[in-house]
Amino acid sequence: MAVTLKEVAERAGVSRSAVSRTFTPGASVSDKTRRKVEKAADELGYSPNALASSLTTGRTKLIGLVSNNFHNPIFLEVFDLFTRGLQDRGLRPLLVNLTNETDPENSVRMLRQYSVDGVVVASSTLPPGFSKAFRDAGVPVVNSFGRYSSTPQVHVVGIDNVECGRMAARTLVARGYKNVAFLGGPQSATSTQDRHKGFMAEMAEHPNVTATCSYAEAYSFDAGRREMLRLLEGSPSEAYFCGDDVLSIGVLSAIQDSGLSVPQDIGLMGLNDMEMAGWENINLTTIHQPIRQIVTSSIELMVAMLDEPDRYPEARIFPCSIVERGTLRPISS
Repeated sequence: MAVTLKEVAERAGVSRSAVSRTFTPGASVSDKTRRKVEKAADELGYSPNALASSLTTGRTKLIGLVSNNFHNPIFLEVFDLFTRGLQDRGLRPLLVNLTNETDPENSVRMLRQYSVDGVVVASSTLPPGFSKAFRDAGVPVVNSFGRYSSTPQVHVVGIDNVECGRMAARTLVARGYKNVAFLGGPQSATSTQDRHKGFMAEMAEHPNVTATCSYAEAYSFDAGRREMLRLLEGSPSEAYFCGDDVLSIGVLSAIQDSGLSVPQDIGLMGLNDMEMAGWENINLTTIHQPIRQIVTSSIELMVAMLDEPDRYPEARIFPCSIVERGTLRPISS
């Protein structure tokens, strides 16, 4: 049988409320009482009941961790960082899969059933309306990997995807490619739109370079592979900037299976710098997205909002950098 709060109180010779205050962060309790309670709890093997505590404090410490692209291995890294980071802060992540969900209000109703204290929308492909729906329902929300805005309506932590598109274009031009392409994820995703916008804007400054674009159905290996196989049936470009590493790896597979090689026949560049990108058999040149910093900052904002729900929305944008590996030709001399 589980040890009860009453048994700890009797062993320590204090009231049950004193035991409860001892295990409630921020509650007032004397050092003498705290020592007696902790000693009794240790002797009895008592652990506080989180659910019972939530009835007293009005807080569940549950944080909804919402995403929708579970086919992308990058989110294994993202979820690992988020779950460990939240747990280190005494919070409990509740993972929610919104794949194929189109109605933000359904998501709000779902999360409210679990009485979450806050929500982290960890996605660059869910429409901004999802984060706004949580905000409008009075639920503290942070949009991680969200779209940059100088006047955000909710807290946003991520990167400047337009600038990433420009970085990729400059990288390809510097290597002397004259026929390049952007291969993005879903055209409806704001990350795809912004990366494409930056890429084409930079290319417009290089009229001697031809630039085209196409889109995969999802940020996934299979979608990238299918789109590249389709492109290879025609006249493929000399180099591709793929809007995501996992797309790039699918594209790489299609190129190699078609009897061509990278970078000798076709150059390839991704975005994210996921762990797989550095594997020897992939060795992908890519743009590093500082995922660890984004996750840490998102958790910091969420913790701050729990104490200050009306905190004014801010955008925290982190710089990216090029990671040179082996899927592009050397820079032209």
